[in-house]
Amino acid sequence: MNDLENEEQSRHVAEPAMSAAAIDGVAALRSVFQRVNQAAEKAGRASDRIRVVAVSKTKPVSLIRQVYDAGQRSFGENYVQEIIEKAPQLPEDIEWHFIGNLQSNKVKPLLTGVPNLVMVESVDDEKIANMLDRVVGNIGRKPLKVLVQVNTSGEESKFGVEPSGCVGLAKHVKEACSNLEFSGLMTIGMADYTSTPENFKMLAKCRSEVCEELGIPEEQCELSMGMSGDFELAIELGSTNVRIGSTIFGAREYPKKK
Repeated sequence: MNDLENEEQSRHVAEPAMSAAAIDGVAALRSVFQRVNQAAEKAGRASDRIRVVAVSKTKPVSLIRQVYDAGQRSFGENYVQEIIEKAPQLPEDIEWHFIGNLQSNKVKPLLTGVPNLVMVESVDDEKIANMLDRVVGNIGRKPLKVLVQVNTSGEESKFGVEPSGCVGLAKHVKEACSNLEFSGLMTIGMADYTSTPENFKMLAKCRSEVCEELGIPEEQCELSMGMSGDFELAIELGSTNVRIGSTIFGAREYPKKK
Protein backbone atom coordinates (compact mmCIF):
# COMPACT_ATOMS: atom_id res chain seq x y z
CA MET A 1 0.00 0.00 0.00
CA ASN A 2 1.49 3.39 -0.98
CA ASP A 3 1.51 6.58 1.11
CA LEU A 4 -1.53 7.97 -0.68
CA GLU A 5 -3.54 4.83 0.05
CA ASN A 6 -2.34 4.89 3.68
CA GLU A 7 -3.43 8.51 4.00
CA GLU A 8 -6.79 7.78 2.38
CA GLN A 9 -7.40 4.82 4.67
CA SER A 10 -6.53 6.77 7.82
CA ARG A 11 -8.75 9.66 6.68
CA HIS A 12 -11.70 7.31 6.34
CA VAL A 13 -10.99 5.87 9.78
CA ALA A 14 -10.74 9.35 11.33
CA GLU A 15 -13.90 10.76 9.76
CA PRO A 16 -17.14 9.58 11.35
CA ALA A 17 -19.77 8.43 8.90
CA MET A 18 -22.67 10.79 8.38
CA SER A 19 -25.84 9.65 10.08
CA ALA A 20 -28.92 8.92 8.00
CA ALA A 21 -30.55 12.02 9.52
CA ALA A 22 -27.59 14.19 8.50
CA ILE A 23 -27.58 12.81 4.95
CA ASP A 24 -31.30 13.47 4.74
CA GLY A 25 -30.78 16.98 6.12
CA VAL A 26 -28.10 17.82 3.58
CA ALA A 27 -30.21 16.45 0.70
CA ALA A 28 -33.23 18.34 2.02
CA LEU A 29 -31.21 21.57 2.21
CA ARG A 30 -30.22 21.23 -1.44
CA SER A 31 -33.85 20.55 -2.34
CA VAL A 32 -34.96 23.67 -0.45
CA PHE A 33 -32.50 25.85 -2.37
CA GLN A 34 -33.72 24.37 -5.66
CA ARG A 35 -37.29 25.19 -4.70
CA VAL A 36 -36.30 28.72 -3.61
CA ASN A 37 -34.60 29.25 -6.97
CA GLN A 38 -37.65 27.99 -8.85
CA ALA A 39 -40.06 30.15 -6.84
CA ALA A 40 -37.85 33.21 -7.35
CA GLU A 41 -37.61 32.56 -11.07
CA LYS A 42 -41.39 32.18 -11.30
CA ALA A 43 -41.79 35.54 -9.55
CA GLY A 44 -39.13 37.22 -11.67
CA ARG A 45 -36.92 37.77 -8.64
CA ALA A 46 -33.21 37.19 -7.99
CA SER A 47 -32.79 34.17 -5.72
CA ASP A 48 -29.66 35.66 -4.14
CA ARG A 49 -31.90 38.30 -2.53
CA ILE A 50 -33.73 35.60 -0.55
CA ARG A 51 -32.19 34.29 2.67
CA VAL A 52 -32.93 30.78 3.89
CA VAL A 53 -32.84 30.51 7.68
CA ALA A 54 -32.56 26.87 8.80
CA VAL A 55 -34.69 26.62 11.95
CA SER A 56 -33.01 24.08 14.18
CA LYS A 57 -35.16 24.12 17.33
CA THR A 58 -35.14 20.77 19.21
CA LYS A 59 -32.38 19.49 16.88
CA PRO A 60 -28.97 18.34 18.17
CA VAL A 61 -25.74 20.23 17.58
CA SER A 62 -24.37 17.29 15.55
CA LEU A 63 -27.15 17.61 12.96
CA ILE A 64 -26.81 21.40 12.79
CA ARG A 65 -23.10 20.92 12.17
CA GLN A 66 -23.74 18.59 9.24
CA VAL A 67 -26.05 21.15 7.63
CA TYR A 68 -23.43 23.84 8.33
CA ASP A 69 -20.79 21.67 6.64
CA ALA A 70 -23.04 21.52 3.58
CA GLY A 71 -22.73 25.30 3.29
CA GLN A 72 -25.61 26.70 5.35
CA ARG A 73 -24.75 29.72 7.53
CA SER A 74 -28.05 31.25 8.68
CA PHE A 75 -29.75 29.34 11.50
CA GLY A 76 -32.75 30.21 13.64
CA GLU A 77 -33.86 29.24 17.12
CA ASN A 78 -37.11 29.86 19.01
CA TYR A 79 -35.98 29.40 22.62
CA VAL A 80 -33.30 31.37 24.46
CA GLN A 81 -32.12 28.38 26.51
CA GLU A 82 -31.57 26.30 23.38
CA ILE A 83 -29.66 28.93 21.42
CA ILE A 84 -27.33 29.83 24.31
CA GLU A 85 -26.53 26.14 24.79
CA LYS A 86 -25.97 25.39 21.10
CA ALA A 87 -24.19 28.51 19.82
CA PRO A 88 -20.91 28.07 21.77
CA GLN A 89 -20.59 24.50 20.43
CA LEU A 90 -20.81 25.59 16.80
CA PRO A 91 -18.63 27.69 14.43
CA GLU A 92 -18.48 31.42 15.09
CA ASP A 93 -19.35 32.35 11.51
CA ILE A 94 -22.90 31.05 11.90
CA GLU A 95 -25.37 33.92 11.67
CA TRP A 96 -27.98 33.24 14.33
CA HIS A 97 -31.53 34.57 14.10
CA PHE A 98 -33.77 34.55 17.17
CA ILE A 99 -37.32 34.02 15.92
CA GLY A 100 -39.35 33.15 19.04
CA ASN A 101 -41.21 35.29 21.52
CA LEU A 102 -38.65 37.11 23.66
CA GLN A 103 -39.28 38.02 27.30
CA SER A 104 -37.50 40.97 28.90
CA ASN A 105 -35.66 38.83 31.46
CA LYS A 106 -34.16 36.73 28.65
CA VAL A 107 -32.67 39.62 26.68
CA LYS A 108 -29.34 39.85 28.53
CA PRO A 109 -28.66 36.06 28.54
CA LEU A 110 -29.45 35.96 24.81
CA LEU A 111 -27.20 38.86 23.84
CA THR A 112 -24.29 37.92 26.09
CA GLY A 113 -24.54 34.20 25.34
CA VAL A 114 -24.66 34.49 21.56
CA PRO A 115 -22.11 37.06 20.28
CA ASN A 116 -22.85 36.02 16.69
CA LEU A 117 -26.57 36.74 16.98
CA VAL A 118 -27.27 38.85 13.90
CA MET A 119 -31.01 39.41 14.13
CA VAL A 120 -34.00 39.28 16.45
CA GLU A 121 -37.05 38.78 14.24
CA SER A 122 -39.72 39.00 16.92
CA VAL A 123 -39.86 42.55 18.32
CA ASP A 124 -43.56 43.10 19.01
CA ASP A 125 -43.73 46.01 21.45
CA GLU A 126 -41.78 49.06 22.61
CA LYS A 127 -40.85 47.44 25.93
CA ILE A 128 -38.83 44.63 24.31
CA ALA A 129 -37.33 47.07 21.79
CA ASN A 130 -36.19 49.34 24.63
CA MET A 131 -34.72 46.42 26.57
CA LEU A 132 -32.78 45.14 23.54
CA ASP A 133 -31.53 48.66 22.86
CA ARG A 134 -30.37 49.14 26.45
CA VAL A 135 -28.58 45.78 26.74
CA VAL A 136 -26.87 46.12 23.34
CA GLY A 137 -25.56 49.50 24.50
CA ASN A 138 -24.48 48.23 27.91
CA ILE A 139 -22.48 45.28 26.61
CA GLY A 140 -20.95 47.35 23.80
CA ARG A 141 -21.78 45.13 20.88
CA LYS A 142 -22.47 46.49 17.40
CA PRO A 143 -26.03 47.55 16.58
CA LEU A 144 -28.42 44.59 16.40
CA LYS A 145 -30.71 44.08 13.43
CA VAL A 146 -34.34 43.64 14.40
CA LEU A 147 -37.60 42.91 12.63
CA VAL A 148 -40.99 44.03 13.88
CA GLN A 149 -43.32 41.05 14.21
CA VAL A 150 -46.82 41.72 12.88
CA ASN A 151 -49.86 39.58 13.69
CA THR A 152 -51.37 39.56 10.20
CA SER A 153 -53.83 36.72 10.86
CA GLY A 154 -55.57 38.26 13.87
CA GLU A 155 -55.19 35.04 15.87
CA GLU A 156 -55.09 35.54 19.63
CA SER A 157 -52.56 32.71 19.94
CA LYS A 158 -50.04 34.59 17.82
CA PHE A 159 -47.60 37.20 19.03
CA GLY A 160 -47.05 40.38 17.06
CA VAL A 161 -48.23 43.95 16.86
CA GLU A 162 -51.53 44.60 15.09
CA PRO A 163 -51.08 45.78 11.49
CA SER A 164 -52.38 49.20 12.52
CA GLY A 165 -49.53 49.50 15.01
CA CYS A 166 -46.61 48.40 12.85
CA VAL A 167 -45.74 51.89 11.60
CA GLY A 168 -45.61 53.27 15.14
CA LEU A 169 -43.41 50.47 16.44
CA ALA A 170 -41.07 50.58 13.44
CA LYS A 171 -40.74 54.34 13.90
CA HIS A 172 -39.95 53.87 17.60
CA VAL A 173 -37.19 51.35 16.82
CA LYS A 174 -35.67 53.56 14.13
CA GLU A 175 -35.86 56.86 15.99
CA ALA A 176 -35.62 55.95 19.69
CA CYS A 177 -33.37 52.86 19.73
CA SER A 178 -29.92 53.92 18.55
CA ASN A 179 -28.39 50.50 19.27
CA LEU A 180 -30.90 48.69 17.07
CA GLU A 181 -31.08 48.62 13.30
CA PHE A 182 -34.66 48.47 12.02
CA SER A 183 -34.43 45.94 9.19
CA GLY A 184 -38.00 45.02 8.29
CA LEU A 185 -41.11 43.07 9.24
CA MET A 186 -41.92 39.46 10.14
CA THR A 187 -45.13 37.45 10.25
CA ILE A 188 -46.34 33.89 10.76
CA GLY A 189 -49.15 32.76 8.44
CA MET A 190 -52.08 30.69 9.67
CA ALA A 191 -51.21 27.08 10.46
CA ASP A 192 -53.81 25.65 8.05
CA TYR A 193 -52.73 28.06 5.26
CA THR A 194 -56.36 29.09 4.62
CA SER A 195 -55.58 32.80 4.69
CA THR A 196 -51.85 32.68 4.06
CA PRO A 197 -51.93 34.79 0.85
CA GLU A 198 -53.91 37.48 2.69
CA ASN A 199 -51.48 37.36 5.62
CA PHE A 200 -48.48 37.81 3.33
CA LYS A 201 -50.15 40.53 1.29
CA MET A 202 -50.98 42.32 4.54
CA LEU A 203 -47.31 42.27 5.56
CA ALA A 204 -46.31 43.70 2.17
CA LYS A 205 -48.92 46.45 2.67
CA CYS A 206 -47.48 47.16 6.12
CA ARG A 207 -44.02 47.47 4.57
CA SER A 208 -45.27 50.06 2.07
CA GLU A 209 -46.78 52.11 4.89
CA VAL A 210 -43.66 51.81 7.08
CA CYS A 211 -41.29 52.76 4.28
CA GLU A 212 -43.41 55.76 3.31
CA GLU A 213 -43.52 56.99 6.92
CA LEU A 214 -39.79 56.41 7.54
CA GLY A 215 -38.68 57.61 4.12
CA ILE A 216 -36.73 54.46 3.26
CA PRO A 217 -36.81 52.41 0.03
CA GLU A 218 -38.75 49.13 0.22
CA GLU A 219 -35.61 47.21 -0.85
CA GLN A 220 -34.08 48.16 2.51
CA CYS A 221 -37.03 46.74 4.46
CA GLU A 222 -37.04 42.95 4.72
CA LEU A 223 -40.11 40.73 4.71
CA SER A 224 -39.60 37.61 6.82
CA MET A 225 -42.48 35.33 5.92
CA GLY A 226 -42.85 31.76 4.80
CA MET A 227 -42.04 28.49 6.53
CA SER A 228 -41.81 24.85 5.44
CA GLY A 229 -45.40 24.64 4.22
CA ASP A 230 -45.71 27.96 2.42
CA PHE A 231 -42.28 29.42 1.62
CA GLU A 232 -42.70 29.24 -2.16
CA LEU A 233 -45.91 31.27 -1.99
CA ALA A 234 -44.16 33.71 0.36
CA ILE A 235 -41.33 34.20 -2.15
CA GLU A 236 -43.85 34.88 -4.91
CA LEU A 237 -45.40 37.55 -2.67
CA GLY A 238 -42.09 39.24 -1.87
CA SER A 239 -40.44 37.44 1.05
CA THR A 240 -36.73 38.12 1.49
CA ASN A 241 -36.27 35.75 4.46
CA VAL A 242 -37.83 32.28 4.71
CA ARG A 243 -37.64 30.24 7.91
CA ILE A 244 -37.38 26.52 7.11
CA GLY A 245 -37.37 23.93 9.89
CA SER A 246 -38.97 20.53 9.40
CA THR A 247 -38.37 20.43 5.64
CA ILE A 248 -34.63 20.51 6.32
CA PHE A 249 -34.31 18.80 9.70
CA GLY A 250 -37.35 16.53 9.83
CA ALA A 251 -40.19 16.60 12.34
CA ARG A 252 -39.54 18.36 15.64
CA GLU A 253 -38.46 16.16 18.53
CA TYR A 254 -40.02 17.41 21.74
CA PRO A 255 -39.18 15.59 24.98
CA LYS A 256 -41.94 13.26 26.13
CA LYS A 257 -43.83 14.48 29.19
CA LYS A 258 -43.55 12.14 32.14
